[in-house]
Amino acid sequence: MTYERNGGRHARNERTQRQLRVGELIRHSLVEILTRGVLRDPDLSGVSITVSEVRISPDLRNATAFVMPLGGKDLQKILIALKRAAPYLRRLVGSKVKMRYMPNLNFVEDSAFDEGEKITALLRSSKISADIFSTNDETDTSET
Repeated sequence: MTYERNGGRHARNERTQRQLRVGELIRHSLVEILTRGVLRDPDLSGVSITVSEVRISPDLRNATAFVMPLGGKDLQKILIALKRAAPYLRRLVGSKVKMRYMPNLNFVEDSAFDEGEKITALLRSSKISADIFSTNDETDTSET
């Protein structure tokens, strides 16, 4: 086990096992609460929200939930509504997840879906597929 000079064991933004475990517990609780539909906010009623990840700060005081509404519609309106409901959601999650201190919840857009679509579009483009197939053809002929 190596130690970094000014940051201890986890100096390279590595998340600890505890951070990962707590983040996953909070994510599961948020998903359960959002699917039950207990929120009375009109901007959140009838909206399916995907919580893809929850990242916890090293001191376990702040949690950032990466969310995306189904279809990606009205994202900003939903993020504002989730920020309004954050104290209530924190209380509900705190009743499900037993922790000494419940972290503050912050909701941000999950851009992983957009990045995945960009990569898929790039791979399907004719220029890239021509490069892939020409590279495969060259390696096939050189092996024989």
